[in-house]
Amino acid sequence: MAGQWGQPAPYGQQPWQPAPTPQSAMRAANSDRERTVDVLKAAFAEGRLTAAEYEQRMSATYQASTYGQLAALVADLPSGPMVQPFGAPVPVVPPTFMPAPLPRVPTRHNGLAVASATIGCLTLPGAGFTAAIAGPVGLVALGVAGTAAVVVGHRARAQLRTTGEDGDGLAVLGLIMGWLSLVVMLLLVMVVASSGS
Repeated sequence: MAGQWGQPAPYGQQPWQPAPTPQSAMRAANSDRERTVDVLKAAFAEGRLTAAEYEQRMSATYQASTYGQLAALVADLPSGPMVQPFGAPVPVVPPTFMPAPLPRVPTRHNGLAVASATIGCLTLPGAGFTAAIAGPVGLVALGVAGTAAVVVGHRARAQLRTTGEDGDGLAVLGLIMGWLSLVVMLLLVMVVASSGS
């Protein structure tokens, strides 16, 4: 190929020449030659090659036997679908020039959802014992706390649909615990009522 293209120029005079790699010596298949022909056809159609250059490179393409020879024929052309030899240098963007990752904004929990979960969790475990020990005053406290957890939980879920904040799980937890405390209160009222009669 050196006879067809002349003697290779010293380093630096032909920057478009591909860097030699160990894979450049690998044998090329007919499909590799056809891809090179497609690149040459496109370059000729775009006016990048004269008719003489096109004919010369086409004949050299069908005589080429390695990836390196094929790559040299299209080194100064936009390659399009041409397969580069394995191990060809790939331009890598240094991390310095990559866009900085955006800081992760912490999700904000809805305040009413947090309040509902807190009231619900504090109501059920302690209120049952308090109601059993304190009698009617404990039952009223259990009913008020359970009702507060349910009301605040429903208000929190309504706000979550409009604000897009996080905390639906907390609101549901407050609702469940609030309803459970109301059920416990009703059971205790039934027990107190049946024992009083």
